[in-house]
Amino acid sequence: MGLPEADAETKAWFTAWLEGFSAHVRAVDYASARPLFHPDILAFGTHKDVLPSLEAWVNTQWDNVWPKTDDFHFDIGATHVLVSDDRSLAVVVAPWTSTGFNPDGTPFDRPGRATIVFHKSGGKWLGVHSHLSLNRGVPQSSHGDRSVKAR
Repeated sequence: MGLPEADAETKAWFTAWLEGFSAHVRAVDYASARPLFHPDILAFGTHKDVLPSLEAWVNTQWDNVWPKTDDFHFDIGATHVLVSDDRSLAVVVAPWTSTGFNPDGTPFDRPGRATIVFHKSGGKWLGVHSHLSLNRGVPQSSHGDRSVKAR
């Protein structure tokens, strides 16, 4: 018995979700990304072990990463989407890439991986857990300086 991989239609929905979220990260548009997640999301982040709400995640992780990096994309071809038998929970496992910046402004590759857990309620999928982490050996700090488009 294999993993509970999503059917093509469900996987397409989640890959479109990843593309939309990536666009919000690249635009540093918190306001557009917020509705994708449950307000009480539990997230892991570089800057704090467990972030117990969307607000904590935005103020700690998003503020310390999105404006300081660029060109965030998920690797859709390497993404896996798993869905529970009752279709109320889904897990997306996806590598991602971005560009980080050294203190002198020179860019560096900043790859990582993500696990996002979704819950479906009232016909709507919301992220309820997120863990994005850098690959081993990638510098934790990036020194870009982009403006937040919308909070």
